[in-house]
Formats: sequence, C-alpha cells, structure tokens
Amino acid sequence: MTRIIGYARVSTEDQNLDMQQLAIEKYAKEKGLELVMYLEKISSRKDRLELQNALKAATKGDVFVVYKLDRLARSTKELYQLTDQLKDKSVEFVSINDSFDTTTPTGKAMFGMLAVFAEFERDIIQQRTKAGLEAARKRGKVGGRPAIDDKTKRMVVKLFNSGESATDLAKEYGIGRATVYKIINESKGIN
Repeated sequence: MTRIIGYARVSTEDQNLDMQQLAIEKYAKEKGLELVMYLEKISSRKDRLELQNALKAATKGDVFVVYKLDRLARSTKELYQLTDQLKDKSVEFVSINDSFDTTTPTGKAMFGMLAVFAEFERDIIQQRTKAGLEAARKRGKVGGRPAIDDKTKRMVVKLFNSGESATDLAKEYGIGRATVYKIINESKGIN
C-alpha cells in the first residue's frame, strides 16, 4: 500500500517544525494516504539520523515528501544523490513548496534536469579547482601539506622508539597517524 514518508527538518532546537509538518500532513490527507513522519532538529551538515531512518523506511510505491528542497539537501549534487536513491527503490519524490513532484510527467522531466544541473555543478567545481591550482602554481605556490624536515622525522622516530604512541606524536607535530607510521617505516634511511 502506498504511504507518504514525510521528512521535516530545522537547523536548531529553537526552531519550529510546525509549518513543515502541517503542510506534509495536509498533502497526505488530500491524497488519502497514510503518513509516516520523520522530524529532525539538526544542522544539515551533521549526520541526520531521522533522514536516514526515513530513507530506510521508504519502500516501493511510497511517496517521499518534504516541505522544501533545502530541508532535504544543501546542494544540487546532494539532492540528486538522495532523489536517485529514492528512484532506485521505486519511491516517488515530492517537494510541496517547490512544486517538484516525480509522480507527474513534468516532475519526472524536472528530475532529469536536476541530474543535468548536478553534473554541471560538479564540472564547475572541478574547473574552479583546476584554475585555482594553476594560478597558485604561477605565483610559485605548491599545493599539499608542507614537507616534514629530516630533523623532525628523526625526532618522531626517536620518540616513537622510546615508547611514545603514534597518536600522541601525530597530535604533537600536527601530522596524521599514517604519516607517523610512514616516517617510522622510512626511518632506516634517515638515522
């Protein structure tokens, strides 16, 4: 049986979910479908447990409903990934405020355009990154982390061999644990 899987989110505990929740409830009532609602008060930059629960709950034939697209995703790419995940499960997607509805032919066409925009966004980011790196190289800058000098490497090896943990050394020297182990493995040529 088709259900509405509703998802509403606000960024902080102080904000109110009522407007989103009421709109989704109204949509479900108009469609005459059972509503399963997931509510979240968390920034979209953090792990959104209720979103994951809502996505897991959505099954073939369901309709995943949000009030606005920005309640679901921070970028076109993320939105496309989430809606593609729903499409793979044969779940339709509706954003009430944005008039985005994959249950209609127009909505399906909009979904196709969304995919194009997501790819366009990826390409633009790649082009900007390449241009930025090239401009930095022309100014004599080299990307990546600064090289670790031999004196620091010898000290890391000495402290590690005297019992210091890789985690403590990584924190002390501002490097990753993997880098500490790399220095240790290369140490035969340094001593």
